[in-house]
Amino acid sequence: MNIREATKSYEAWLGRLTPLARADLQLKHARMREDLFCFFRAAYYRWAQLWRAACPELARDFPVLAVGDLHVENFGAWRDAEGRLIWGVNDFDECCEMPFTNDILRLTVSAHIAAQVGELSLPEPGACAEILRGYEACLKAGGRPLALVDAATPLRAMVRYRLNTPERFWNKLYAYPAERAPIPSKIRRFIMALLPDKTAPLRFVHRVAGLGSLGKPRFTALGSWCGGPICREAKALTPSAVRWVEGKKAGKTYYDRILKRAVRCPDPLVAVRGEWLVRRLSQDCFRIPLSHLPQKRDERALLFHMGWETANIHLGSAPAATLAKHLRRKPAKWLDDAATVMRELCVRDWKHWRKA
Repeated sequence: MNIREATKSYEAWLGRLTPLARADLQLKHARMREDLFCFFRAAYYRWAQLWRAACPELARDFPVLAVGDLHVENFGAWRDAEGRLIWGVNDFDECCEMPFTNDILRLTVSAHIAAQVGELSLPEPGACAEILRGYEACLKAGGRPLALVDAATPLRAMVRYRLNTPERFWNKLYAYPAERAPIPSKIRRFIMALLPDKTAPLRFVHRVAGLGSLGKPRFTALGSWCGGPICREAKALTPSAVRWVEGKKAGKTYYDRILKRAVRCPDPLVAVRGEWLVRRLSQDCFRIPLSHLPQKRDERALLFHMGWETANIHLGSAPAATLAKHLRRKPAKWLDDAATVMRELCVRDWKHWRKA
């Protein structure tokens, strides 16, 4: 099965689980042709299909409740119940039980591809080393959320850079067209429950966001409260693409479970309501693309903390000692070698996608 056939099969499977916006899918397909990094982010289903056969030793590793679709642009910030700025994994759409090495490997491959297209400047061996170093350091510490208030760190400087231009965030949101689809009554209830004022008037827009989830139902509500804009969003949740690979017609989602189990300062304005994720969006509660970070930045610190946060997630379902033991058993260049294999497969698929 080539990448075209895999995409057609996966989207047919997904369409039986939730209504898909065909225009958004066409946009997703076009963006997958733009560059290798966009393709990698959009095609997790292909990764799930290929990686076990390409890296059989890793596919037999210790299972955890993992992110699945982890990459260097799946991190962001939010405010916890104390109002503190927290940094960590932003999206768990593909979370599932799988070998812990899946997340480490996919994060590393994403860093290598980001460097290849000019989004990162750190050489490949350095990226690999920093991700592993952060992961192992977090295991040794027993896990710790990354709250950006108690110490001046390179990570805090990078994250707060985005907060200097809130108008960039809100102008983009207000530029989206009005939502044409009818808003289900349950979606209105879910969103209203997360508002500070339940009587606030809302305007629903059609937000085009992400790559992996592009095409799934999404309802974004804009309003104002106490002199400033507010935003809430409901996004459809579906089972991980791993279930498609396994040939299953459906499966459960693990989003709520991974949020509750991970070593994490939770966002009080994120809620899983059945098959919907409902959350607050703002300039300080959002995914942070690499392009939104300052040009002068400490990429070693960034990747170290990405590795650290990956371990925070895994510690929700596995003891640190067990994960550390499995890492110690690995050969010296296991991650570099596996990342080379998976990146080459991704490049091959991308070239095929562009030719078709």
